[in-house]
Parts: sequence; structure tokens; C-alpha cells
Amino acid sequence: MSEEGPARFVSDEGRDDTVTPFAVEPLDLRGRLVRLGPSIDAIIRRHGYPDPVSRLIGEAAALTMLLASALKFDGRFQLQTRTDGAVDLLVVDVDAPDRLRAFARFDAARVAAGEALLGQGQFGLTIDPGGDMARYQGLVAMRGQSLEEAAHEYFRQSEQIPTFIRLAVAEAVIGGRAQWRAGGLLAQFLPDAPARRQRDQHPGDAPAGAQVVVQPEDEAWLEAKALAGTIEAHELVDPTLSGERLLYRLFHERGVKVFAPQPVIEKCRCSNERVEAMLRGFTPQDRRDMVGDDGRIAVTCEFCSTLRVYDPAEFDAP
Repeated sequence: MSEEGPARFVSDEGRDDTVTPFAVEPLDLRGRLVRLGPSIDAIIRRHGYPDPVSRLIGEAAALTMLLASALKFDGRFQLQTRTDGAVDLLVVDVDAPDRLRAFARFDAARVAAGEALLGQGQFGLTIDPGGDMARYQGLVAMRGQSLEEAAHEYFRQSEQIPTFIRLAVAEAVIGGRAQWRAGGLLAQFLPDAPARRQRDQHPGDAPAGAQVVVQPEDEAWLEAKALAGTIEAHELVDPTLSGERLLYRLFHERGVKVFAPQPVIEKCRCSNERVEAMLRGFTPQDRRDMVGDDGRIAVTCEFCSTLRVYDPAEFDAP
């Protein structure tokens, strides 16, 4: 186990709010491990989400950080679901490389009644490099499946990269108080030869009557999946188990390289300047419609719940 250098002892130092890249070169495996502690706890506590919604947003945040941490530029990555379930809107934003924010919109009565949180709708991933670069969006139909299942379907359809994803969320008692934690593992089969990578992928639509031959999965990928599949949910969120120790447990037989962890920071991008610019973009009539009983305009950020209050006369000046 190494960080692109000589072999060393496995660290037992647990690090929260990090994404740790790793590689298992004999299996052509690349991946990332995410551990979220204070960051996801702050997001959940700030909104006072009920437990089922807390677990869902924890899974979404872990999944988004696993995906966004692969970006090679300082852009924006967003995961969003829109469904007819009890949670009709779920949004997780990452300003690469490390700033995370998230919120969920839900029907409290339906959540309390135990209805499915995610129903029929869409699961979307958006990459916005900013500037003059084109934005990319990938969509997967939601049919009541979990976020894990939707992500697997996305990689089968859009990226055609054999991918394993496991997510976990739990509430643990740390320092005498309960704290939400989330974790995730992403492992991908990335051999140098593209033919090996895609041999288990369906070739797509074929003419009627054509014989479709799908090659069996690569043996290295089968072994990699078997090893990754031994991970337990509690291991992903255990504050006493370091990420290095967990990766060593999974892949030590084949030799795993662990690289420097990347930090995760819970931080919203909202600001007075952004909100003021937004309000100036409305017509005078629209702004008058926003004025409350106290004669002022109140704007609350959906992500960080920050309340900002403005005098509407500020926006009418020439």
C-alpha cells in the first residue's frame, strides 16, 4: 500500500470529509473512497430533515463527491432528481474541487406515512466547466430505484465503464453527541485496451433478426467486483476505521495504492452580491410582488437557509 512511492505502513488515522483516490493495478482498477462527517451533519441539522430524508441526502452527497472529485478542472458538478415520490426534488452541488452543498424538497406527510422517497421521474448529472466550455448533462429514468441503482444504470448507458458503487449513511454518537455520517466507494475497471473495458457492454440497438453477442465479463473485473462487494455498510461510516485500513482490507491480496486524500468543505456559493444581482434581474413589478407585510423583500437560500432582507427602494434607484 503506497502513495506513489515506497511501501509503508497502513495509517489508522481516520479522516472525515475527504475523498481518497486508490488504484489496484493488477486488476486495472481505479476508484475513490469518500467519508463525510461534519460536512453532511451540518447540512442535515441545518434543515432539520426527518431521518428517511437525511439518509437520502447523505447518500446523494456521498455519491456526488465520488463523481465530482474526478473532475480535472474547477467547474461545477450537480446531481439532481425530480420524481413524483415523497422527495420531489433533490439537489447536490459541488464547486470543484471541494465545496459541497445540498438540499431536498419533500412532502412531510408522505414521508411520515412511509411512502417511497423517489418515484417516477429523472436522475440527472450535470457538468458545467464554466466560461465558453459546453455544459454536459446525462439523464437516467427513475422508476423507484435507489440512487446506487440509478448511478449504475447511468454508467452502463452513458459512460459504458464497468462500475461498482456502494453507499452508506448512519447516525453515530461521537464525543457524546449524535452525528450524521455518510460514506461511499466507487471502483471502475479501466484497462488500457478499450475492448477489454467494454466487452460486457450491450452493443445497443441492432437490426431486427440480428444475432447479438455479448462477450463475458473480464476475469479481472469479476475479481475486482467480488473484492469490492465484500464491503459492509458499517465500514463506510465507522469513525474508528481509517479509509486506508478499509481499502487494505478490501484489496490487500492484490496490492492497493492509496493517494493523497482530497478535502471536502461544506460551503454554499450564495452571497449578498449574487442575491442582489438576481433581484435586479426582475422587473419592478416582480419585485413589488415580493414585498412582505413589513415592506421588505426577504430571500432565504434553499441550500444554507441564510435569510437576507432588502429594502425594495435599493433596486429602484437609477
